[in-house]
Amino acid sequence: MTQAPVHVHRPKVEHFDVANKTNTDPKGFIRAVERYHVEPWGLYMARHSDHPEFDYLQSWLLPELSLRVTVFDFTPACPRDQDFYLDLGVFTQIEPQLWRSVDHYLDIVVRTGRDTELLDVDELLAAHAGGLLTAAEAQAAVENATRTIDGIAAHGYSLQRWLGSLGITLTWR
Repeated sequence: MTQAPVHVHRPKVEHFDVANKTNTDPKGFIRAVERYHVEPWGLYMARHSDHPEFDYLQSWLLPELSLRVTVFDFTPACPRDQDFYLDLGVFTQIEPQLWRSVDHYLDIVVRTGRDTELLDVDELLAAHAGGLLTAAEAQAAVENATRTIDGIAAHGYSLQRWLGSLGITLTWR
């Protein structure tokens, strides 16, 4: 079976303006944020969404782990079998009240107590081949994904238990 070619796009960049309570998505749309919360390990954001599949999202940016952990509130018409959606990338506080994320293509779906699923390896490879990610960036994404999957699996497929073992307690609205 032949696979369709992968659409290559630049890494998605997003901004989180804590002072103005806004989130600027990769396409430049500015959305109101209901809540930001900062902890030593990262930034929490909660906001409504106009996406057809989910109407609310909560995310934690975890810079030291190169992770964005998201919980989507899917609409009844679009249920998903997942508890957490993890994006791999670079997440930084670039000013006291401004954070930025640069997505490095790989994603992990976590189904607590059951499994994890690595997604978008084809996008990562296409982005590297297309010169959008350096070899070092692509390697870091793979290493971070491997560390994350191994950590979650070693804790009974519990993201929360793995993060707790690292001194990180994520809270949700």
